[in-house]
Amino acid sequence: MNSAPSDPPPLVSVIVLNWNGAAYLPRCLDALAGQTFSDFEVLVLDNASTDHSADGLEERWAGVRVVRFERNLGFAAANNRGAELARGRWLVFLNNDAFPRQDWLENLAAAANTAPQYSFFASRLVYASNPERTQATGDVVHVSGCAWPRDQGLSDKQAHLEKEEVFSACAAAAMYDRAAFLQAGGFDEHFASHLEDVDLGFRLRLGGHRCLYVPDAVVAHLGSASYGLESARAVYQVQRNLIWMYLADMPGRLFWKYLPAHVFANLVFLVYYTLRGQGRAVWRAKLDALRGLGYAIRRRKAIQSQRRVTIEEMDRLLDHGLISPYLLGRRSARFRPAACSIIRQQE
Repeated sequence: MNSAPSDPPPLVSVIVLNWNGAAYLPRCLDALAGQTFSDFEVLVLDNASTDHSADGLEERWAGVRVVRFERNLGFAAANNRGAELARGRWLVFLNNDAFPRQDWLENLAAAANTAPQYSFFASRLVYASNPERTQATGDVVHVSGCAWPRDQGLSDKQAHLEKEEVFSACAAAAMYDRAAFLQAGGFDEHFASHLEDVDLGFRLRLGGHRCLYVPDAVVAHLGSASYGLESARAVYQVQRNLIWMYLADMPGRLFWKYLPAHVFANLVFLVYYTLRGQGRAVWRAKLDALRGLGYAIRRRKAIQSQRRVTIEEMDRLLDHGLISPYLLGRRSARFRPAACSIIRQQE
């Protein structure tokens, strides 16, 4: 690992966001220390942890830089600060409960070198508790604005294992061209967390950037280590951000063409979460999304003015299944709408 800022800039900057991660941050940093690729730096961004998980990191792992925030900035804002401090040509975001295999960075760097037409890259995420099960092979975005991890819950034999283009990458373990990331504005800090990576991917797509899934870049991920799977806070942020993302990112006539599907999806989520006892979180999310319409509309004007791809090209990138956002529950013990399956560990 490259270390001091006075050293020549590394090719890759790995940004690890931490909040009370004492139980898993050491394993994450050990996995980075064991990488077969060496031209990278590690920035640990500590979001005002209270469990002392950021203490002594520089002494235990040579080359690690620690940035300590006085308050918890949330996932989006903290990672944006990290991107500004990073020195690498490529930004790699890695959750503190994610544990990459030894050749992870080597394979991501090789993909970037051999496929320069791509600006961001998706890892193959597997469950840390069951590495033979897939957590994500890139993200899928539906015409309604719903998003979910591709191949979630499938076995290795069922999941995609070939390099191919995908809509976007899960930021639990993803690599971005730093210049493209900054030009796109980074993660939207109004989102705080959840769907902020899909929104970023949408904006990069509108700007003409492409995402490649790299199946041999494997990361074992615990997931939901900070908020908990489908906690009230996670449900709130997903359901609010779903509306803001659709309003700002869905381009041109596709906005009006698929607006009925978007409205229907929101109604499904209102009913679903109300019936399972999380009505307060989901209704507050929708009301707050409506209160933020002015921001979303202003954001839309800025985003759409920078669009570099045709409407037809964007349409081809979206999932068009009539009921596909509502069928993912067949892979789990209970029904789970697609936009909620994107919930994962966030700081």
